[in-house]
Amino acid sequence: MNKPYYAVIFTNRQSEDLEGYGKMAETMESLTKKQLGYLSFESAKNELGIAISYWETIEDIKNWKANLDHPEAKDKNKCYSWYKARICKVERDYEFGD
Repeated sequence: MNKPYYAVIFTNRQSEDLEGYGKMAETMESLTKKQLGYLSFESAKNELGIAISYWETIEDIKNWKANLDHPEAKDKNKCYSWYKARICKVERDYEFGD
């Protein structure tokens, strides 16, 4: 990408109660992809879960956070024992390989 954009980095540790987690995660990813300003998504899971979503503007991130389905999923789901969200401005990126 040539112009700056934003990344929301969500790191987490899951709790022992994972009931409903898979469905909630699929729903959240589907809803995220429909948001204005959404660019892409990456995730990795091991001891620490890491999910990164990329956005065109800070306003797009604020609108996503205000999305009624997002807070509802956060409140109803107790699948995390800990999480932290970071919002970063990406000024440059590059990659190697296919």
